[in-house]
Amino acid sequence: RVADETPPPNKQVKPLFRHFRRIDSCLQTRVAFRGSDEIFCRVYMPDHSYVTIRSRLSASVQDILASVTEKLQYSEEQSAREDALILVTMASSGEKAVLQPSEECVFTTLGINSHLFACTRDTFDSLVPLPEEIQVVPGDTEIHRAEPEDVANHLTAFHWELFRCIHELEFVDYVFHGERGRRETANLELLLQRCSEVQHWVGTELLLCEALGKRAHLLKKLIKIAAICKQNQDMLSFYAIVIGLNNAAISRLRLTWEKLPGKFKNLFRKFENLTDPCRNHKTYREVLAKMKPPLIPFVPLILKDLTFLHEGSKTLLDGLVNMEKLHCIAEKVRTIRKYRSRPLC
Repeated sequence: RVADETPPPNKQVKPLFRHFRRIDSCLQTRVAFRGSDEIFCRVYMPDHSYVTIRSRLSASVQDILASVTEKLQYSEEQSAREDALILVTMASSGEKAVLQPSEECVFTTLGINSHLFACTRDTFDSLVPLPEEIQVVPGDTEIHRAEPEDVANHLTAFHWELFRCIHELEFVDYVFHGERGRRETANLELLLQRCSEVQHWVGTELLLCEALGKRAHLLKKLIKIAAICKQNQDMLSFYAIVIGLNNAAISRLRLTWEKLPGKFKNLFRKFENLTDPCRNHKTYREVLAKMKPPLIPFVPLILKDLTFLHEGSKTLLDGLVNMEKLHCIAEKVRTIRKYRSRPLC
């Protein structure tokens, strides 16, 4: 954990228009997020107009609303009345949640397709998602023209940078503290969000492809991308793609799977066996144990192991610290460090 008082080199304001997943579109060296980082963020109004504010990453809801109010030039008298602004998170599904004024680090808790809205309590019920989040137009995307090797290598490079920026203590903090009590876990949550994003991307690309032959070709390409990711020892991308292809909406594409060559059907069955959770992911753990760093593990499984260690035994026994539990957790942390002990070539 890096103290906020230590400013990062070449500190600059980071855009957060589309949350952490679109800080920039190109691959470049990243640094870990800090609570003292200043960001630009869009806060939307009920009519889908927005104001851009500059804020600390660790800012509270009250601070964010103060910045929005200043941008909107609300008077102090108006802010004190019942029509004062509230901050709401809105998902593309229409799910809404009001954030409490004392909550902090709200930027790091935003979902894949969620945005911040500022509104009055009277207009809360009229909030609807942004049009671009609910209207998907089928089209010929870049994935159809990209080579599988290029896509897989870009996924590996991108996820390695995200994995490299996670401090080991973020894993411990994520498990030991509840959702409301987490601090300094922005980089870990970014990687978890990215894993879900890749799963949704795989399913979306296939379902947006209307031509049967083209869809079967894309399915073949995605399986090939998963194979290359596994060869690159990027198990996070590999898992995300396989889970995305196992989605019920994809599994029901009977004609598409029938047009898939037998070689790729057999290959995907092997991938399903590798990601099989039976016997506590025994097959995956055996494959991972044979790999040498650098590698990118399936991070959600690490959190599952840490959660089992934390909730399966008490931290204090008869008023004394349970050192055996802490040693097991420390061993997990050392394993994460070992995965990153060599740079990605």
